[in-house]
Amino acid sequence: MIKQSALKPENAAFRETVPAGEYFLKVVKAGETVRILDLEGNQAADTLFYNAHNPTERYSAVDTIRDQGNVYLTAGSKLMSSENNVMLEITADTCGRHDTLGGACAAESNTTRYALEKKCMHSCRDSWLVAVTEHEELGMTKRDITHNINFFMNVPVTADGGLTFADGISDAGKYVELEAKMDVLVMISNCPQLNNPCNGWNPTPIEVLVWS
Repeated sequence: MIKQSALKPENAAFRETVPAGEYFLKVVKAGETVRILDLEGNQAADTLFYNAHNPTERYSAVDTIRDQGNVYLTAGSKLMSSENNVMLEITADTCGRHDTLGGACAAESNTTRYALEKKCMHSCRDSWLVAVTEHEELGMTKRDITHNINFFMNVPVTADGGLTFADGISDAGKYVELEAKMDVLVMISNCPQLNNPCNGWNPTPIEVLVWS
């Protein structure tokens, strides 16, 4: 569902541009709104959410899909935690659909899906591993990297229940906006993928804005 935001970028309390292949890590407080903006179009933002005070509670794709009865996210979707609590709600969305099933690229999946020589290409899982390694204060390890949301990514479900990676449905300037219902740690990998159409074979920056 397409729903425009009334929030103005010039009023944001925080904004940061995240280059392709880099990670973003920030706590968004309950009641604050975070916007992920696709600056140039057809980019994928692989995103993890955690309870900022207890990262063992994190976004759950299973509970979110069950709660809303839909494998795609858009305005009105509530993101559920592994403890069945509402973590965030999508309050605005100009893209219209976001993936919950496709997972994140990794050295292993690059090898399996594409070719052995693709193994060492940078991946979203690598970005998250760098993030938790560089932020030891979080007390997180690779065991904490689980289900993610692929904002702006187009992963259609086929008639026989399979998944396909298709051309993106986003465009320059499209965004998704979420209101935090608890203090959440937001961890984004701005996807560096070059082997499928999720980034149009041309990874580009995103921008993250937060309103208090």
